[in-house]
Amino acid sequence: MFEPVPSDVRFPQLEEQVLAFWDDQQVYEKSLQRRDDAPRFVFYEGPPTANGMPHPGHCLTRAIKDLFPRYKTMRGYRCERKGGWDTHGLPVEVEVCKELGIHSKEEIEAFGIEPFIHKCQQSVWRYMQEWERLTQRLGFWIHLDDAYVTYHQSYVESVWWSLKTLFDRGLLYQGHKIVWWWAQGGTALSSGEVGQGYRQVADPSVYVRFPLLDQPDTALLVWTTTPWTLPSNQFAAVDPQLEYARVADPESNQYLILARDLVPAVSAKVQRELSIVETFPGAKLVGQRYHPPFDCYYQSLGTQQGELLDGGAEFLGWRVLPADFVTTESGTGIVHQAPAFGEVDYEVLQADRARFRDGEGPELICAVGPDGKFTEALPEYAGQWVKDADKPITRGLRERGLLFHQEQYSHDYPFCWRAEDDPLIQYPRHSWFIRTTQFKDRMLANNGNIRWMPEHIRDGRFGNFLESNVDWALSRERYWGTPLPIWVCSETGRMEAIGSYGELLEKPGIGGIEVWEQAQREHPQLPEDLKIHKPYIDAVYYDSPYAAGAKMHRVPEVIDCWYDSGAMPFAQWGYPHQGQDSFAQQFPADFISEAIDQTRGWFYSLLAISTLLFDEKPDKSDAAPAPELPHPYRNCVVLGLMLGEDGTKMSKSKRNYREPGEILDRHGADALRWYFFANQTPWSSIRYREQAIKDSIPEFLLRLWNVYSFFVIYANIDGFDPTSALSVQESWSNEGQLTHQDLLAAEAVRPPESRGELDRWILSELNQTVSTVTQAMDNYDNYSACQQLTRFVDALSNWYVRRSRDRFWQDDLNSPEKQDAYWTLYECLLTTSKLIAPFVPFLAETLWKNLSAGFGDQVLESVHLCDFPTSIEASIDHELSERMQLLREIASLGRKARMESRLKVRQPLAKVEVILATTEHQSWLEAHDDLLREELNVKELAYAEQADEYIRYQIQPNFQRLGPRIGKLMPHLKKRLLDCDGRALLAELSDRGQVTIDVGEESLVLDEEDLQFRLQAREGWAAAQGESCVVVLATELTPQLVREGLARDLVRLVQDRRKQLDCEFTDRIEIGIATESSELLAAISENHDFIVGETLSRSLDTEALDAVEASEHEIAGEVVRCYVRVVTAD
Repeated sequence: MFEPVPSDVRFPQLEEQVLAFWDDQQVYEKSLQRRDDAPRFVFYEGPPTANGMPHPGHCLTRAIKDLFPRYKTMRGYRCERKGGWDTHGLPVEVEVCKELGIHSKEEIEAFGIEPFIHKCQQSVWRYMQEWERLTQRLGFWIHLDDAYVTYHQSYVESVWWSLKTLFDRGLLYQGHKIVWWWAQGGTALSSGEVGQGYRQVADPSVYVRFPLLDQPDTALLVWTTTPWTLPSNQFAAVDPQLEYARVADPESNQYLILARDLVPAVSAKVQRELSIVETFPGAKLVGQRYHPPFDCYYQSLGTQQGELLDGGAEFLGWRVLPADFVTTESGTGIVHQAPAFGEVDYEVLQADRARFRDGEGPELICAVGPDGKFTEALPEYAGQWVKDADKPITRGLRERGLLFHQEQYSHDYPFCWRAEDDPLIQYPRHSWFIRTTQFKDRMLANNGNIRWMPEHIRDGRFGNFLESNVDWALSRERYWGTPLPIWVCSETGRMEAIGSYGELLEKPGIGGIEVWEQAQREHPQLPEDLKIHKPYIDAVYYDSPYAAGAKMHRVPEVIDCWYDSGAMPFAQWGYPHQGQDSFAQQFPADFISEAIDQTRGWFYSLLAISTLLFDEKPDKSDAAPAPELPHPYRNCVVLGLMLGEDGTKMSKSKRNYREPGEILDRHGADALRWYFFANQTPWSSIRYREQAIKDSIPEFLLRLWNVYSFFVIYANIDGFDPTSALSVQESWSNEGQLTHQDLLAAEAVRPPESRGELDRWILSELNQTVSTVTQAMDNYDNYSACQQLTRFVDALSNWYVRRSRDRFWQDDLNSPEKQDAYWTLYECLLTTSKLIAPFVPFLAETLWKNLSAGFGDQVLESVHLCDFPTSIEASIDHELSERMQLLREIASLGRKARMESRLKVRQPLAKVEVILATTEHQSWLEAHDDLLREELNVKELAYAEQADEYIRYQIQPNFQRLGPRIGKLMPHLKKRLLDCDGRALLAELSDRGQVTIDVGEESLVLDEEDLQFRLQAREGWAAAQGESCVVVLATELTPQLVREGLARDLVRLVQDRRKQLDCEFTDRIEIGIATESSELLAAISENHDFIVGETLSRSLDTEALDAVEASEHEIAGEVVRCYVRVVTAD
């Protein structure tokens, strides 16, 4: 016997029971033990940061990360799932600053670096319990008790080894570059970090006059969207090949120079004509000098010259320079150059500097400090944040007659990815860089071998990012991060990299470690891992090998936390200082998955580090060969963005999403998982709507549950017991997994080919589903797999079970037909529990445990220890599937035609006509006339060759598509289509893919998208069309048909009353129907036996029953009082 199944199932409560079972029985650990010697499927966990609360986006990533490892485990692989925590960097520092009520570096240093580091270390575990609970509650199997932690000493030392390797190979260097700078935080950001912070802004767009020194009445017209950079202007750039114009400005009575092609656009902006006086190539402007809009540097440097390499001298600044990046797409064709605030501008400075002798060329000028505020070089704005200075600078330009035009300019601009209110600026900085550009081609080749889902990411978003690769800005002038392991000689400035703390301690003259020892004495609870963090590691020095008496001191920077996360393939094992075997076994990954924003984050850092470290050809003959491409991951599922209920970005302030914990408590993890997996491809943007999550329950989970409940109820009623028929376990295969072969060993079980057609059909559908789901999942296509599972469960519920009810209701348990029904449905449920296990693990476990419970320890205790089902080709009957699909399509179209004509299913109709596209299966269908008549509730079923007698096609043009193309011909085409033979036109369109229609003197060639066909039934008929047939129903109702429909309404009324009285399925009842309607009384009289049989009634009277409370209803506008009494069995 099976455990009774609750009729009102509460999935969240069931899931809690399953979680307790998994925990008590250590099911996850056992799933690994069963695969000890199996081939490996390697999964990498992208480490989250636990100092923030998990949100719905984390639910999606953790669900997907659980899905494929579960599937691969059931497919026979060993998949270790090692958790990880990302604990360094700006995400942690920003949260601690919020907690302390501080923001800037100055405030952090005033608070104290040492206590700040302590706060950061404590902060990373703030929401650990919430993360662990969410992970467990979602059913994400992963080892969190053995997770890697990026601030742990073993992890940091592994990162140090990798950086030492790069440094020794000349790939880690210090350079002066223009970087994206977070001024408030005082540090550079990498291109990946910058890419995550772009958003639309409106900046001031100004057109400024740069007066020429030798022509005071003429000015260069320069455009910029960063007025705050104008005080640091050094040059103006033009394209020597471009044509420029000198125009007269009637308002100022002066002349302006700009690109000729842009004169009309600029004239339109100022709403006055700028007449062209002369034109000339840009080359004529090169070398001309101008007066900059600010004198702060010009006063002291404006007349200075430097010696050129080829002889002679040149003024250092405020000259027109040639540049090939100047375009006429916007602006004026003359570009303001402030090399301190633009990488391209800086390259122009470098190129110009190369013309001068050493030490003679122009130096970089910068009126802005590292804090993003103007320095004393610009006294009138000193101490002001640059972005705040845009308005007063623009106002000053206007007052001095230099502002020609001003407007707003909307564009994308980067903000700090962890301090969203802080805009970044480009800024000159000495930073540490990794030479990723040197490996651009190798990274592209590596990327070309990765299997991306969706595929366009490879050559699109990710490939484009690799194509535009710049050297990785690695260093951060911050506090909580992996210290950059570079020590510098105090005398010579020579440097060396350190690969581990042990290597550091072995250095001669080591000192400064007492700082950590003192901290430990003062704070005994400090984790040992902090000794290799700031400020303790900064105190460590040793004797310099480069100069006698000199000391080696560490550089002050920490590194980009994205390098930490990208190092996890080897650092999670502490490689190479330890864990060599683990790294060898777990590299590269077969599968990773994160959201699309990680294309410039984790996906990039993983690939870049792996390519630089492991893709080099060995220098020695005995060196290990480079791994085959791709590495460090082979397959990557890129997830779409998670949107709130309103379709916009999730926001706590907007409250446009419900917290994950509430969703899980209300609807359960399986509902959330199924919503993620089955409602869209993973890479589509997902709208996190509670109603859609709720809707996934009846659409799949509850439908399957009802089939399972139906089976358990009737199996218990009839005493169907698989355990007694399968007592000889020696004949079982696969350790008691209750496979198809196991079930065939049962007594009195007939092989599928000996069972009825309906049984053979559902077993064929089952095995086809196994095949298609396996193929989809092997291709990381969970969406298609879910579509197939949904289709099968619908077929099982709405066709197989519904069409088999009479067999389950038979009294003789031992009849072959009833036994076939039980064993077939049992096998379908067992196999389905395995099929759905990776997707909805809780429901799968619930089904398996009850369906197999009677066998005790003869079977595997958990469905997640079972193998994924394999398709049995012998059970697949494609012709039967095709025929049954056609039969079900006819039934579905009949119901559709009823619905569109507002004819309820309970109302019998006189006739249905079916017009088949092909008669291949007509004889088979005719053998199933009784079934179709019952399904469609009709008296007569016939097949016709032509549908013209019953339907016609209305054809309309697709106005939206054709309107722009044919314009005024549209009314004539519409009229012409009304005269066309719709059926003939549709047939021609199907055969040729297009039709030609004469409209007036023109011939229009139209395709399927140009025309819209609408099926219309002729009077007295209802019709619906599908892929394989047209179904038409006679809608005329005779009095007898009406009364039969009323009888069916009465059956439905009684059945509802049975549910209200909590009747068991086998309870017998007595019925009383009291009504004054002669039509209803006639319906009862004519259909007495039908009503009694359908409701398990002992008697049916047309009067009240004594001592029974009536329920009052309305049928066909008439009042009906229904009396139902449950009677004891004989």
